[in-house]
Formats: sequence, structure tokens, C-alpha cells
Amino acid sequence: MSRIHIASDHAGFALKEHIAASLREQGFEIIDHGTDSTDSCDYPVFAHALCTAIEQDGTQGILVCGSGIGMSMAANRHGGIRAALCTTELHARLSRRHNNANVLCLGARLTGVELADAIVRAFLTQDFEGGRHQRRIEGINV
Repeated sequence: MSRIHIASDHAGFALKEHIAASLREQGFEIIDHGTDSTDSCDYPVFAHALCTAIEQDGTQGILVCGSGIGMSMAANRHGGIRAALCTTELHARLSRRHNNANVLCLGARLTGVELADAIVRAFLTQDFEGGRHQRRIEGINV
């Protein structure tokens, strides 16, 4: 069984819950780092909790906020995280194949449920191609 970490702020709560339920049905083990409601909260708290866990166990994660931008900015502050804000399936496929992204960021206010499901599926089913892309990834951190 594959483990997936997931977290959101209040704006992403409903989409996070949908994605988590869908992935559980598919047999994934879901580690939910919150939030647990639509009450206003600060997205960096949840992004940092998820990213810290991924840095420790080497798995993948999904972050959801209103636009996806805040979560991706907070996540990418972690040296071991390559978070990709994806709005299409192609973004998701390429973020995995070429960038070895380990965190998918989604904007709940901008991405419908069906598209989000397709993006998640694309992200989780792709492998990193390595080769010339590995050299480029090694140049990311300063």
C-alpha cells in the first residue's frame, strides 16, 4: 500500500476530503495533516507539517488551498521538497517525469473536482525519468 500525505487550509478542506476519500477507496494509506474544518486557518502551518513528514519518510504529498499558490510557496521553502502547482494533467505528468516533484499543490477555488481527480491520478502514476533531468534537479537548491 502506498502512503500519501495530504493537508489543506480552510479553503481547500472540501477538496482535500474528497481526494483523501477517493485515494482511500483506491487502497492508499492517507496521512492527513489537517485542517479538520472550514474554520479560517493559516496554510503555512499545514504545509510545513506535511513537508516535514515527507522529508522524513520519503513519500509524496498533496496540498490544497484556495489558489494552490500559498501552499506551493510554503512547501518549496523546504530543501527536500519539490512542490508543483498543477492546473492540468500535463503539468502533473511533467512535474513528476522531469522535476521529480514530491508534492502536488492544487487550488480548490480554481480546479473542479473532476479535474482535480485527473490531476491527482496523473501525478501519482508517473515516474521520474532521471538522466538529464537529475542534473537539473541537483541545481535547484542554492
